[in-house]
Amino acid sequence: MKNTIFTGAGVAIVTPMNADGSINFDKLGELIDFQIDNGTDAIIICGTTGESSTMTDEEHIECIRYAVERVDHRVPVIAGTGSNHTEYAVNLSKTAEELGADALLLVTPYYNKASQQGLIVHYTTIANAVKIPIILYNVPSRTGVNIQPETLVELAKVENIVAVKEASGNISQIARVAALCGDSLDIYSGNDDQIVPIMALGGKGVISVLSNVMPFETHEVATLCLENRYPEAQAKMNTLLEFANSNGLFCDVNPIPVKEALNIMGFEVGECRLPLTRMSEDKIEKLRAKMTALGLAK
Repeated sequence: MKNTIFTGAGVAIVTPMNADGSINFDKLGELIDFQIDNGTDAIIICGTTGESSTMTDEEHIECIRYAVERVDHRVPVIAGTGSNHTEYAVNLSKTAEELGADALLLVTPYYNKASQQGLIVHYTTIANAVKIPIILYNVPSRTGVNIQPETLVELAKVENIVAVKEASGNISQIARVAALCGDSLDIYSGNDDQIVPIMALGGKGVISVLSNVMPFETHEVATLCLENRYPEAQAKMNTLLEFANSNGLFCDVNPIPVKEALNIMGFEVGECRLPLTRMSEDKIEKLRAKMTALGLAK
């Protein structure tokens, strides 16, 4: 059994932007404190939801540095350092470790679409370059690459590869991962609408978009699962599903809707960087109506 990085609900935190498109670090600090004050169990910085794909190298590093300093050991900080260029991912991962990140989140190589053997070599090369624990990130809808269960069995043999964030949406595949890997690899849900079923399979929690807006409630669902109170967890999740699926926070490409939701709440996190553009007014009004019903709109 390997050491678990966190249990419960970690937030894939957004990156607030100023009107000129620069990163609003003061607002990022406000969001980090809001998350921790409301029960979030880990901060995941510079993930997909954090728009890492449109950050410069300097911004990426500064966001990790800022998050580590602002969190100040209150919860784990997990830095997104994945890339489709292995050497680049190695260098960024080493920098994140030097900055004090508690763990790394490594997305599968995108666009060049590595083979399963390529994934094993890619991830092992990065893992061997650092000492901190690593969460693999399987999100084939974005990357075009799916980590097969048998591949995860091999990767779990690497000492500091300790977990996978599963956003394939394939419950049967995730069940097979749980069966094959057992205690050698923790599983986190990468989809908010699958927190309960994935944790019922032995998952340790969720890396969540929903937590940006509803940190306490998401933490509560995960905690109920950890306490084996699955009927209560599902009942709670049922009240959030319409907001956490394609009718709400995923009515457009993530993180467009969640940043709009935070703006509706009064956080003023700005818009996404191009090529992501603001949602249409009719989608915004539908999102606002759902948030009003949940008591979230300001």
